[in-house]
Amino acid sequence: MNTKRILVTGFEPFGGSAMNPSQQVVERLSGDCWPGLRLQTAILPVDGQAGPARLLQVVDDCQPDVVLCLGEASRRAVVSIERVALNLKDYRIADNAGQMVTDEPVIVGGPAAYFVTLPVRRLQAAVQSAGVPVELSLSAGAYLCNQVLYTLLHRLEGSGALGGFVHLPALPEQVAMGREMMPSMSLETSLRAVAAILDALQEMFQKDELTRT
Repeated sequence: MNTKRILVTGFEPFGGSAMNPSQQVVERLSGDCWPGLRLQTAILPVDGQAGPARLLQVVDDCQPDVVLCLGEASRRAVVSIERVALNLKDYRIADNAGQMVTDEPVIVGGPAAYFVTLPVRRLQAAVQSAGVPVELSLSAGAYLCNQVLYTLLHRLEGSGALGGFVHLPALPEQVAMGREMMPSMSLETSLRAVAAILDALQEMFQKDELTRT
């Protein structure tokens, strides 16, 4: 079996928080090994200009077969596997560069939306089998997570490479330091969910089952 390249990205902290679960999961994954997979990782800035640009740079450098982007959804109680990216930027808070964007397209003239190209139901089943609560989510919202996902899928269109996005709940430590109560999930549980997704992708590659959906 040819070695397959998988790029996993996370985001830096934002919104006044000192941490981001997606960054911590990616940093923990960077030393792990899946036979038959070449795992590469990157942390993206929460910046409407620099974040997507950094993603495209890494994709061009790595030439991955699969890109799995991770982000934080602090008000969600479970792992969320996204299904759709919208051609819409409508920030609820400023990005880390202090910029606010309202009702603008991610890419002028681009399609209204892209479906992710990973087999989301199979990935959901894998996370469930790992004992982690998980859901399929219709869209990635309209902030940087959605912007990065849309940018990714636009770049990968026609390339044969696959892309998707997973939102992780906030960490308990973030909730403890915050001013309001919200759902949380431990780093170990979020890491188990992402590892289950990578296990599933590895198995599908081995069986030559991973094709565009």
